[in-house]
Amino acid sequence: MRIAGAALNQTPIDWQNNLRNIQEAIQVAKDSGVELLCLPELCLTGYGCEDLFLHDWLSEAALDYLQQVRQWCTDPNMVVCVGLPVRLNGQTYNTACVIREQQIVGFAAKQFLANDGVHYEPRFFTSWRPGTTATFSHNGEEYTIGDLVFEHLGVRFGFEICEDAWRPAADRPAGRLKPRGVQLIVNPSASHFAMSKTDVRYQLVLKGSRDYQVTYLYANLLGNEAGRITYDGEILIARNGQLIKRNQLLSFKNVDLEYADVDFGQEPAVTQEITPLPTPDEYRELNQALSLALYDYMRKARSKGFVLSLSGGADSCMCAVGVAEMVRLGVQELGVEEFMRKAGNFSDDDIRFAMEYGQLPGAAPIEAVATADAGTRVQAVSHPAQQVTGNERLTLDQQLTRRLLTCAYQGTVNSSDDTYLSAKEVADNIGAVFFSWDIDQEVKGYTSKIEQALGRELTWKTDDLTLQNIQARVRAPSIWMLANVQNCLLITTSNRSEAAVGYCTMDGDTAGSISPIAGVDKAFVKQWLVWAEAELGYAGLHRVNNLAPTAELRPLEDKQTDERDLMPYPLLNRIERLAFYERLSPQQVLARLGAEVDNVDAEQLKTYVRRFYQLWSRNQWKRERFAPSFHLDDYNLDPRSWLRFPILSGGFTDELKAL
Repeated sequence: MRIAGAALNQTPIDWQNNLRNIQEAIQVAKDSGVELLCLPELCLTGYGCEDLFLHDWLSEAALDYLQQVRQWCTDPNMVVCVGLPVRLNGQTYNTACVIREQQIVGFAAKQFLANDGVHYEPRFFTSWRPGTTATFSHNGEEYTIGDLVFEHLGVRFGFEICEDAWRPAADRPAGRLKPRGVQLIVNPSASHFAMSKTDVRYQLVLKGSRDYQVTYLYANLLGNEAGRITYDGEILIARNGQLIKRNQLLSFKNVDLEYADVDFGQEPAVTQEITPLPTPDEYRELNQALSLALYDYMRKARSKGFVLSLSGGADSCMCAVGVAEMVRLGVQELGVEEFMRKAGNFSDDDIRFAMEYGQLPGAAPIEAVATADAGTRVQAVSHPAQQVTGNERLTLDQQLTRRLLTCAYQGTVNSSDDTYLSAKEVADNIGAVFFSWDIDQEVKGYTSKIEQALGRELTWKTDDLTLQNIQARVRAPSIWMLANVQNCLLITTSNRSEAAVGYCTMDGDTAGSISPIAGVDKAFVKQWLVWAEAELGYAGLHRVNNLAPTAELRPLEDKQTDERDLMPYPLLNRIERLAFYERLSPQQVLARLGAEVDNVDAEQLKTYVRRFYQLWSRNQWKRERFAPSFHLDDYNLDPRSWLRFPILSGGFTDELKAL
């Protein structure tokens, strides 16, 4: 049997987009001679509908739209598995509908619900009880739903829907399906991206196929579906512990389909050892995921691009390069025309001009260069990261970046030449629009108002944080205005380490529409920038890679740095992970650090632990107000997608005393 999985880039309740992708997948499968096609979990509605799954009308609408899907399933030799919610008696079930020759054969229902990390499925769905079935009616037709086994072309198959496969062996549906004669397990999934997670998923599928001696077909969602979570679109086909097919992850395409031929009449030897994947390159993984997440967010938000307050520091430089990589990787995979058309913010004239002349309208003239055969060719620069000066022509990738990213350096008397040059070099390097202005007059205006109201002078000795914060806050109105004028998304640049301890100014450097790197710790940001300079060729990052991270809000003679204000970033990240990923108490965290860290004395270590927990506790309100962030690591601090903590609390008072 030729079996296939299709990764789809869906959007919650974007019915026409979702149906279009489903129809394309069915047509590609039909043209390819596929006999069983698995589409991802909840692909008809989108996985991220959240509380809409509790609405009766959503499931009713999904069943109505399913009638369109069944009309496309005309091939008598092909079954199609489509994910959608079914709501019965006030309970919503997560199902996979099996369609053959325009007939609905039945609905397999999910038995285990994900309830950790980014998932809150029990809020929306009810688990189906194993070994049971039921019937329901819709528009005069009666359907079967539940723990079902199907047969097609002599092959018996059943379902594990995403979380079903992640359960202990004693619970997995696969263990109950095998005695029922199942030869093929189909798994439609919505399994979120996190760095290095693909290795875990790969092991899960191959081990399942080996342990239950079945063929296993796995198909995941693709892209930034609903704003925070990105799906990598992984497709896996394995048999008895042997990998048959695996696709390239994090595609910019709407539909990515892979198929393989499996001879169910022949029993291959069971593989005892699962071949491991190569060690994941997390820098490259994050680059691809961040690029795809930005592209999908931009086009699904119907935005004209991005605006960024480019300070010249590590975080803002990473965001800027992220947009440039979005362009490079998107064009590399889709081609110029499809990238521009799919982005939705280029005119038909822009696209025609780019295809005909290799540049956008209004760009600098193209220089013709003589070739050996006396003809002419357009001078091309192979990589968008080549250093560009004002006298050289921008590559098409750089021109596209210029259309999609506007940056502004907003300096004060406390800003250094180094950060200005860092910002300008990065913007020039990637081709972004770059503005520079100072905000000293605005800062002085606000400071004077408060001094007059209070009847005293504000000084660094008595009003340090106030004088720092006003600089960050004054930057917000101008950069917001620039974003509004251009109908663009404003990027805010906070990272996870800053979020943990509230090292940020609300309505200042946190102001924005989207916070793409808020799930990435500062140490990783610094390491990624070094990698991007060396591996991707972004020469403009050289200066920032040699600067110590600093907010530049105190006078220059103070030589302010982030780590002097807080603690060494690697240590901050370790405390955070022990405290909230491994869920240890302050005393346990201190004990673990004492055994791990040998370059910090015991009293200083206690000071750092106390500082972390105190800052953490008083800054939950900031984390609640951060712009939506992308989930890129194995966890994050976004209370909507991983970690919840009370805004008001006792702040670990007794626990810290016990140290």
